[in-house]
Amino acid sequence: MIITVTLNPALDKTASVDVMRANALNRLQNVQLDAGGKGVNVSAIIRSLGGRSVAVGFAGGGAGEELLSRIAGKGLEADFVRIAGSSRTNLKIVDNSGRLTELNEPGPEITPEEWQEMEKKLSGYGSAGNIVVLSGSLPSGLGNETYQKLSAMLRRRGAAVFLDADGEALKCALESAPDEVPDYIKPNTYELLQYFGMEHESNITEAKLAELCQSLLHRGIKLVALSMGEAGALFVNKNGTWRFPALLIQARSTVGAGDSMTGALVYGFEQGLPDEQCFALAIAASAGACTTAGTNPPDRVLVQTLLAKTRMVPMT
Repeated sequence: MIITVTLNPALDKTASVDVMRANALNRLQNVQLDAGGKGVNVSAIIRSLGGRSVAVGFAGGGAGEELLSRIAGKGLEADFVRIAGSSRTNLKIVDNSGRLTELNEPGPEITPEEWQEMEKKLSGYGSAGNIVVLSGSLPSGLGNETYQKLSAMLRRRGAAVFLDADGEALKCALESAPDEVPDYIKPNTYELLQYFGMEHESNITEAKLAELCQSLLHRGIKLVALSMGEAGALFVNKNGTWRFPALLIQARSTVGAGDSMTGALVYGFEQGLPDEQCFALAIAASAGACTTAGTNPPDRVLVQTLLAKTRMVPMT
């Protein structure tokens, strides 16, 4: 079973403008409200591909009720902890050139009692054969070590862990013992370089990025999926390094593209697909997500069409 964990979910309001102007009035068009948060998006693409998952998270207040209603409207299974605080609403604005501006609220503060309820719930999902996806920002009340502790607990109980986080939360998780670090991680280029203290360096080659990914395998990570935006993605595990260029598409928005990559990978793992097929599916799903409105996942037909166009190329 796949369990997606979103500790700071949101209602995602997506809108478009012709040109985003600072210090000026911007009239929004095509406003759309979706259940959001990285784990929720991962569950959505898994369902679109024909798989099953359970979305776990916190929900509170009127926004939380609307969030749960829209999760159910997507046909997703959910097992949320209700909290006293109110869930957040995020605004994502896309201009005609495809540039994305995101205005994200911090989210509610989680009490110790609410966190204990969540830990107990996740402990119940921590069994052999399960894949638990931990992704997204952390709400107030939870420290940077949260994903580190969850990863260690879940792996001790036999579950595999996929982490999509950044900054100090990622750093803490990667500093654990080899048998407690996440099995799989999906940083983007900036997040990877930030972890190694190289985010301000220029002219970083793909070969250097691959080398940094490979160094993480020595810490116990089984797969590093590095999303590189328009340059495509690198996938690095003990069997080798795969490079997939990005697909040429008519992009509407990059919202949810990384989550679709994560969801497709996890779906492929659960289905027992060979490495290269999992990676190609991830590229196709990520590209497909760029063609949809809001945070809606691409449908299976589109992903299959794009899958036929993926290609692996040698590292230069």
